[in-house]
Amino acid sequence: MPKNIKTGLEFIERQWPKSLLNSRIGLLVHPASVNKSLDHAVDICLKSKKFRIKALFGPQHGLYGETQDNMIEWEGFPDRKTGIQVYSLYGKARRPKPDMLKNIDVMVVDLQDIGARYYTFIWTLALVMDACQDLNKTLIVLDRPNPVGGHILEGPVLRPEYKSFVGLHPLPVRHGMTIGEIAIYLKDFFYKKLDLHIIRIKEWERKIWFDKTGLPWVLPSPNMPTIDTAIVYPGMCLLEGTNLSEGRGTTRPFEIFGAPFIDPNTLIKRLKRFGLLGVVFRPLYFLPTFQKYAGRLCGGAQIHVIDREKYKPFKTAVAVLKAIHDLYPKHFSWKEPPYEYEEVLLPIDILAGTDRLRKYIEEGTELKEMEAWWNDELNEFDKKTRRKYLLY
Repeated sequence: MPKNIKTGLEFIERQWPKSLLNSRIGLLVHPASVNKSLDHAVDICLKSKKFRIKALFGPQHGLYGETQDNMIEWEGFPDRKTGIQVYSLYGKARRPKPDMLKNIDVMVVDLQDIGARYYTFIWTLALVMDACQDLNKTLIVLDRPNPVGGHILEGPVLRPEYKSFVGLHPLPVRHGMTIGEIAIYLKDFFYKKLDLHIIRIKEWERKIWFDKTGLPWVLPSPNMPTIDTAIVYPGMCLLEGTNLSEGRGTTRPFEIFGAPFIDPNTLIKRLKRFGLLGVVFRPLYFLPTFQKYAGRLCGGAQIHVIDREKYKPFKTAVAVLKAIHDLYPKHFSWKEPPYEYEEVLLPIDILAGTDRLRKYIEEGTELKEMEAWWNDELNEFDKKTRRKYLLY
């Protein structure tokens, strides 16, 4: 097992560009912005002799992960420990306003992504890139591993007409890129004038999953407690676009799912028909403590991944949706907007990046046919776009 994997944060002092010495920086971070010793990026950067922190920024869920649920905005505040102003990029502003950047020369981003297009941190990065380009600010991304590996892709590619804060630019659902690689891709296509620097990871290879890196897992968001959660998330987040519980309010969000109208054993029997690889469904009942069906008994299942290389999270989640849609047509429904600042389009459509998935499920299209469709899309994206931006 590799033991010397280090993130970009470990090299910020040694690899800081000479042209940016004595810069005033803004630092966009969250709870998982730590080094191997669990020292936080704010504490590390405060000790630097090459730059000075002038502002702090936090994405969805806050600088310290203090907002538990999704779609809960938060406001900026003076940091109690440092006295530095903290700006919220998930509230009244998601794109930094000019007055937030007026006292800085460089924005430094250190965010642990989890490898799924709908995870909003990469889109906060995109909006920061846009603002920095307009205001002639330099951007430095401290790269981190893709926790679910950088070698597997899955799901449809976002269509521009379905862009939202869970997908601003074309990417497959499971993109197989690091946040630094995504930054390079976004610059090349959308922010060409941006002065961008990437401080790379050391010793990471694309097939290395997070729990083989030797790095500590810190919750990047409150409902991402383990690497197991991250493995299923590229599929099970789709349930946010339905009336099904995705397990929020339990200790295993996204691994546990269900609804009050589901009989667990009937569901498991139907799911077995799909012959899904690398996964076992265990029937259960659960009682969410918050969010959907809080305090109500739900029937459903827990996902147990037994072979992460064979397991396909997006295909598995589509099988779950198809099974429940077909078994309980009078009870299952798609969630109505608003969702993640989108007021018109259905949440399931912006999550999938297209309305095709929803329509296929409604029409009874076979799972194999649906998979063939999104495989064609992601294979083309991989060959024509993604591979040009891979650093590792």
